[in-house]
Amino acid sequence: MAVSMSDVARHAGVSQRTVSNVVNNYVHVAPATRARVQASLDALGYRPNTAARRLRTGRAGTVTLAVPTFRERYFADLAEAIVTAARDRGTTVLVETTGGRHETELELLRGGGEVLTDGVIMSAVSLGRTDQRSTRPVVLVGDREPGSAIDHVGIKNREAAQAAVTHLLDTGRKRILLLGANHGPKRSYQLRRQGYQAALKKHGITEALLVDCGWTATAAADAVTRTFADLRPDGIFAMNDSAALGALRALQRANVDVPGDVSVIGFDDIVESSLSTPTLSTVAPLLGEIAVNALDLLEEQLAEDHLPQHRMAGYELRIRESSTR
Repeated sequence: MAVSMSDVARHAGVSQRTVSNVVNNYVHVAPATRARVQASLDALGYRPNTAARRLRTGRAGTVTLAVPTFRERYFADLAEAIVTAARDRGTTVLVETTGGRHETELELLRGGGEVLTDGVIMSAVSLGRTDQRSTRPVVLVGDREPGSAIDHVGIKNREAAQAAVTHLLDTGRKRILLLGANHGPKRSYQLRRQGYQAALKKHGITEALLVDCGWTATAAADAVTRTFADLRPDGIFAMNDSAALGALRALQRANVDVPGDVSVIGFDDIVESSLSTPTLSTVAPLLGEIAVNALDLLEEQLAEDHLPQHRMAGYELRIRESSTR
């Protein structure tokens, strides 16, 4: 026999309304009460009737996730995190790619698209400060210009980049090359470059080694091959893992020992970073935090009057063979 909300309420010693608030992930529940109700839900094996909930609330039970491309592994990992977190809430995620096209991102922001869903989570790369009006529930993930009037979940790019470069400096490196400067999403490379410069300044280093190239393995490998002899870096901070893997490839072809002669660290912690030779040190954005915060903000927009919020997810340094001497 199916477990009902009233069964859970009796087990937890709370009202059925409180159980409903927890099941629907409403924010106005005390943490201790939420934990007690969740324990009862788990103990009794409660499963929500998603069809009935959708009829009652008038919601589709689906959200759209829009990313620029799946050619960059980071966006596939982000999609997996959001799909997993949404599944735990009984929500289905429909995924589409925008190609980074401004007109496509703007259409999604303003309610366009052929499929009706409850809202949109979008990793936008072309929207500017003037693109601030949304006619549907929307949460943007990634880096935004200051003053955005749309819910947003970001990554601590400046702090994470500074931590990565500081790690290289703390291992005795002095000539740190920033690989991929002035490419990629504008706000992302600006913040990561600021973090790089802050780490150098704190260690009293005035010479910045900036190499401008795309954030792909091929472009980065070509850039390292072209500039290495002139710049003579002993450390490389790449703007993403694909570029870092390209750097490893170029250094291996040139018989440069990693990490003996040059340490390398990337950004994103894509799965290939733990499989390379040597394994790649990297910054790991906490994608689970991004997913949960984005879904929470979307739910809040659907449930009540809501003022735009800007939340920041954490990160971890994953130190592996490419920067350990």
